[in-house]
Amino acid sequence: MGRIIVCRHGNTFDKGDVVTRVGGRTDLPLSTSGKAQADALARHFADTSFRAAYCSSLQRTRETAAAILSARADGPDLSVLPFLTEIDYGPDENVAEDKVVARIGEDALRAWEEDSRVPDGWTVDKAAIQDGWKSLLTEAARLPEDSTILVVTSNGIARFLPDVVDAVPVGLQPKLKTGAWGEIACNTGTRILTWNQRPTV
Repeated sequence: MGRIIVCRHGNTFDKGDVVTRVGGRTDLPLSTSGKAQADALARHFADTSFRAAYCSSLQRTRETAAAILSARADGPDLSVLPFLTEIDYGPDENVAEDKVVARIGEDALRAWEEDSRVPDGWTVDKAAIQDGWKSLLTEAARLPEDSTILVVTSNGIARFLPDVVDAVPVGLQPKLKTGAWGEIACNTGTRILTWNQRPTV
C-alpha cells in the first residue's frame, strides 16, 4: 500500500523569454527559474525516502527528478518510462502561445486546460497514457506500507492521471503547474490527496 508523488518539471523559460508550447519533440533544459523550482522540490521532499523513481527521456524531467533525488544519499536509480514523454503538439509544437491561440482559438485552448479535450492537430494517445498511469498505480498498491514512488513528467501527461484514479477531489483542475506536485494514495482504492501544490522557491 504505497503512494505516488507526481511532479511536473520546472520552467524551461524565464521572465522576458518568448514562451512557446513545448511538447515531446522539443527537448529543452531547465531555465534558471526552473532549476530553482527543482531545488525547491528537492528541499520539500528531502525527508522522503523514495522506493522507485521514474521520468521521461526529456532533459527537463530528468534534471528535475535528479535534483529531487540528490537530496538523499539513499535514493533509487532514476528510470525512464516512455509514456511519460510529453505529448506532440503537432503544428503548435514550439510555437509562441499567441500563435497557438490564433490557430486553435481561445475556446479550444480553454477546453484543453480545463477538461483535457484535445485540439485538432495535436497527437495524444490518451488510452496509452492512461494505461501507463494504471500500471504505476498498480505497482504502488503492491508495495509495502509507506513506500513512495516518485514520478516526474510534463503537464500533457500528468493531466490524464486523475482520469484513472478512483477518488478525485471535487472541482479538481487537471493542469499541473511547473514545479508543482500531487500525491496519490494507493491502498484498497486510489485517491488524490493533494494536487497542484508548489513548495516555496
